[in-house]
Amino acid sequence: MAYRELFMIEVREILRRLLDEQGLRRIARETSVDRKTVTRYSLAATAAGLTRGTALTDEVVHDIARRVQARAPADPSDEWREVAAHRPRIEAWLAQKRPLRLSRIHALLLRDHAVTASYDTLRRFAMQELAWRKRRPTVLVADGKPGEEAQIDFGLMGTLVDVVEGRSRRLQALVVTLVVSRYMFVWPTFLQTTEAVCEGLDAAWRFFGAMARVLVPDNMSSIVARADPLAPTIVPAFLDYAQAREIYVDAARVRSPQDKGRVENQIAYVRESCFDGETFASLADAQRHAERWSREVAGARTHGTTRQVPREAFERDERPHMLAAPTAPFDVPVWSEARVHPDHHIQVARALYSVSTRYVGQRVRVRADRTTVRVFLASELIKTHPRVAAGKRSTDLADYPTGQGDYALRSVDALLAQARKRGDHIGQYAARLLGGPLPWTRMRQAYALVRLCDTYGDGRVEALCQSALAFEVVDVTRLGRMLKAALPPGTPEARGGKVVPLTAPRFARSAEHFRTPGLTPRKEVP
Repeated sequence: MAYRELFMIEVREILRRLLDEQGLRRIARETSVDRKTVTRYSLAATAAGLTRGTALTDEVVHDIARRVQARAPADPSDEWREVAAHRPRIEAWLAQKRPLRLSRIHALLLRDHAVTASYDTLRRFAMQELAWRKRRPTVLVADGKPGEEAQIDFGLMGTLVDVVEGRSRRLQALVVTLVVSRYMFVWPTFLQTTEAVCEGLDAAWRFFGAMARVLVPDNMSSIVARADPLAPTIVPAFLDYAQAREIYVDAARVRSPQDKGRVENQIAYVRESCFDGETFASLADAQRHAERWSREVAGARTHGTTRQVPREAFERDERPHMLAAPTAPFDVPVWSEARVHPDHHIQVARALYSVSTRYVGQRVRVRADRTTVRVFLASELIKTHPRVAAGKRSTDLADYPTGQGDYALRSVDALLAQARKRGDHIGQYAARLLGGPLPWTRMRQAYALVRLCDTYGDGRVEALCQSALAFEVVDVTRLGRMLKAALPPGTPEARGGKVVPLTAPRFARSAEHFRTPGLTPRKEVP
């Protein structure tokens, strides 16, 4: 039969009346306690030596209550002892990397070990003896210094029709809560990307008019690249944001919502109070509504834990200790890895950027924002380019080997200047070659003309070009055959002045040089 356990104040009242020598029936009637229970307390008081002058301290009352309320532990049932006999086996099943369900453990005990105990007995044993599904005790963490910490989290608020894409999309909300004052800001968004997080945080700093020094997010992929309890790896783009804003990131542990409990507990409140039952014309409309709600509803209520108005507590306690709010939006960069290809270029966001020859074949890190692309090898900045659109390229001729830049860019003017340096008529000949609407289609012939100068000398090619221009012979292949055969094309008058004589080949020799000494020349028969 169940009995009612008396508390400290009720036991003290019974003992006080006993010391005043009131009767047991009267005590039972006036305290609404069973007379048998009053009798037990009377006997316990006598056994403890309680007399009329004894002071009823907490220790004395507790000692007498323990004497009456102490019960000997009940003997375990046969089923309990049967389950307890398999305790090591049950512990091993529950301690596996993928623990067995308790219903499966009960089935295995019944099948393999002939255990007849009920599932309820097994469940009570696991909970009482093995702490199965028992919540671990926690501690209340201090709020920290005013203005130092802000906790952030995403929550699903429902759906909203995207007027841009014309379809219904999941509406997320970035919630930023200042730890000490509990003042919060809500930023609706369709995405959870790094760009969306940075945009929402900048909106929060504008809303507060100040900026916290430490951010405590969960392990969202837009902020944390690799989770670790001690040294998480932050996404490079968000690390750029933290460095630009001079704040620090202290990510929560994996599956540990208590690490950011100040914001975690507010997600349901934000959903129910700010979004449930509301309709919005667009995402911008939802953002305006959320900002107004953050200031006039959430910020003006009396918080259930602190018993203060968050907006007033923020202005009084936190804002003076926070950093100044940013004045310009953050240009979120894109970090990537790329390999320098043999053509001296890397591909970033579907555009090409040149890198010096000495880095060909190496992997580099690239930071690209809206205006600039910077290339790093380890910690060294090796190249900077202006950002170009997808499908375009940015090429620095200095990155190419000497003399190959003009060739790569198909520079007609540079090729003509190179030919003019070899000779005036060589320059005129090259100009005739490259004349017309599509000069780049004949650049190979002009390059062949320059190579003839390297092979046969500028003087011989200059003279031959002068003669060829006079005869309207604009054919580099023919010039090459003539130079190889050492045959002059003639000596007509040049159009512009005096004819330049054709110089002898470099290795030319007279016929006397090839005569054999001691031989009589053979007479020719008439």
